[in-house]
Order: sequence, then C-alpha cells, then structure tokens
Amino acid sequence: MPGGSARRSSGRRRDVHERALGLLAVRQRSRVELERRLLGAGFGAEEVAVELRRLEDVGLIDDRAFASALAEHAVRTRNEGRRAVARRLVAAGVPGGVVDDALREQMPDDEEERALELARSRAGRMHGLSPDRAYARLAGLLARRGYAPEVARSAARKALALESFEA
Repeated sequence: MPGGSARRSSGRRRDVHERALGLLAVRQRSRVELERRLLGAGFGAEEVAVELRRLEDVGLIDDRAFASALAEHAVRTRNEGRRAVARRLVAAGVPGGVVDDALREQMPDDEEERALELARSRAGRMHGLSPDRAYARLAGLLARRGYAPEVARSAARKALALESFEA
C-alpha cells in the first residue's frame, strides 16, 4: 500500500512542522534548542534536520537574530553582565562567532557603570546587615548576574560606601 506509507510520512512531517511552529510561537529559539526539543519529542533525526533547514530557509530560525534579541533583553530588562549573556547563548547552542557578534553589538562597554547602578539600586535593601555581610550579598548578586568578579566587588564596595573595605 504505497499511498498509505506516503500519507503516514507526510502526516509525520506535518507533525514535526506543527510541533516546531508551536515551540517557536512560545518564544524565539536557537536552531540547537529547537533541534533538541524536536528530537526529545521523539521525531527522527533526519526529519528534524529537514524541518530545521526548511524553517531556516523561510527565516523562522535565525541564530543571529536570536542571539541579538537575547542579549538586548538581558541588558535592558535583566541588567545582566557580559558573562551571563555569553553563558546563556552558549547553553542555547549558538555558535561562538555569533555569540561574539551579539555581545559586541548589544552589550555596551559600560559594564562597570551598569554594575554600579544595579548595586546602588539594591544597596538600600542591605540596611541592618553588617558591612561584610552586605558586601558579600551584593557582590554575590552581581557575580550571579554575570559581572566579572573584580567589577562585582568594586561596584559593591562603592554602592555600600566601603571604598577601603577589602574582602
């Protein structure tokens, strides 16, 4: 029954296509993220590869646009540092060159200023803590947000007016 086989195959293709579109409707994804999700849903490697090429051809998968949007959101909304953004992009499977380009385009060179701004906005919540405890919490917050350790420590000291404090 050749017709039944073709129908099943074409039905399966629609399924992978529908699943891919459903995933992309929720949020933009990198090629690797989408591939992982489709393979994890039980679709075959070959049919996933065909679908991913198709989606790339029509512009629904674009790692450069994905990386740029993620980096912009991280800076404007989450106030993250360069390291956190790079880590998220790499985890999403974005190629290294694309990560570098997105960071260069979307991440301003004022990382110290952004870290200090975030530290100052959070320093008021540290009243009642000893200076060393407040410093540790604030520096830890900045480090978790992806700021380099020396940038995090410096911003925490300045925000808490602990310029002479050495940890």
